[in-house]
Amino acid sequence: MARERGEGRPDGLEDRVVKIRRCAAVVKGGRRFSFNALVVVGDNKGRVAAGYGKANEVPPAVEKATKDAQETMKRSKRVSLRGDTIPHRIIGKFGSSRVILVPAGPGTGVKAGPGVRDVLEVCGIRNILTKVHGSTNPINLVKATIAGLMQLRTREEVARLRGVNL
Repeated sequence: MARERGEGRPDGLEDRVVKIRRCAAVVKGGRRFSFNALVVVGDNKGRVAAGYGKANEVPPAVEKATKDAQETMKRSKRVSLRGDTIPHRIIGKFGSSRVILVPAGPGTGVKAGPGVRDVLEVCGIRNILTKVHGSTNPINLVKATIAGLMQLRTREEVARLRGVNL
């Protein structure tokens, strides 16, 4: 379902369409369709954000979602990475979705389902294991994954917060 669009973007960002959904409203002359798009945007260096857009056609919905994600990314912080993986195990939660993110060794790849995979790849993570519990709604999975990534801390950050030397 996901596809890469921003190959040669001047700002260095990569965006992926995670899900496009069709919504039908029954009106007097038949059905009127509208579309929702879920897009994730990242810089492959630890910054990632999701956007959601709605329109009567698919391309405007994707554009709105991409713009929403770029604006959200300006306000988000950088994810703490350790090489091509994450520093420690974490559970991201949103709604009834739970995403378990486990660091993996070099050569493992991204072992994840569709929505989670897109978030991790545009974030710049190349080796990770994941498991989803609860709801598999793509919107909640993407938000749970981003919530989990934002909770990550490096050894130095934890030492500074605790006031100890490692």
